[in-house]
Amino acid sequence: MRSIGNYKTHFYIMGKLETSFAGLKLQNPIIVSSSGLTDTASKCHSLEEAGAGAVVLKSIFEEQIMQQYDRWYNPNNNEGNDYLNTYLHSYSLNKHILLIQEAKRICTIPIIASINCTGMDEWISYAKIIEDAGADAIELNIMEVQTDKEYEYGSYEQKHINILKNVKKHTSLPIIIKLGMNLTNPIALINQLYANGVNAVVLFNHPYRPDINIDKSSLTVGEMWSHASDICNALRWTCIGSAEIPLIDYGISGGVHDGWAVIKSLLAGASAVEICTTIFWNGSQRIQTMKKQIEEWMNEREYKNIQQFKGKINTSFQGKNMFERTQFMKYYSTYNQNKI
Repeated sequence: MRSIGNYKTHFYIMGKLETSFAGLKLQNPIIVSSSGLTDTASKCHSLEEAGAGAVVLKSIFEEQIMQQYDRWYNPNNNEGNDYLNTYLHSYSLNKHILLIQEAKRICTIPIIASINCTGMDEWISYAKIIEDAGADAIELNIMEVQTDKEYEYGSYEQKHINILKNVKKHTSLPIIIKLGMNLTNPIALINQLYANGVNAVVLFNHPYRPDINIDKSSLTVGEMWSHASDICNALRWTCIGSAEIPLIDYGISGGVHDGWAVIKSLLAGASAVEICTTIFWNGSQRIQTMKKQIEEWMNEREYKNIQQFKGKINTSFQGKNMFERTQFMKYYSTYNQNKI
């Protein structure tokens, strides 16, 4: 890394950490995920100044809109219900559009719009409006828990494909799909998403975690923060997915708390990571610390850019067996023998 006196030249650092994600050029692979950290343009600008490669704006939640609609629904006033439905969706969309426009006005890093959707109606036509507002990409979250005892196998996966196909008809923006972890075979779904034009997938969405208050015998909210160990599942599926379906980009979300976790993600085959908890815990200065950790690791191994080691330990090189049950049995049989 070149230096002039005590001041490091930043153009080389930026080049060293550059990556491409969903067709977007990022100065580094650290994306701040959709959260309260990205709900205003000024916060997004502060994250850019702190070193973020991109931001995903605070999401529009279809479920929240429908909950409001159900709360105010009047079974005796169909005309009023139609107006209410239109108003609630338009109000939420307009807020998101204004956020996109303002963020694009004051930021130079990619601005990714975000929608949490369960259906395929209103959100499909909104994709074009989001594009016109200036967003650089759209991230779709289609996470649901399937509990119907008459559930038709595969219908949840098919919903992802149908939503993607319809959104693609209305926008030329890159589409990123953030998957939930409640999938039997993420690879099969990713393959179908690739066939239908997805640009990137993020593994995995941070699920709502319920808990039980034993004093009140009531349901409550569990731990909302991610922990470092949460990254393991995403590493497994990224290692497999980036080898099996290499022509789309992968992002890892959940458990990315330091630069070492970013390095692990890149070695697995990811092009970028999404972070949230670590900024809430450590402040936005954490981004610079993470970047420094990545650079120092690369310098020690004389890597000039991320492409030189991206995907170095995915299953193209390691084999799927490293990530499947035989290794689990081998590890624990050895562990138990040592402890007896």
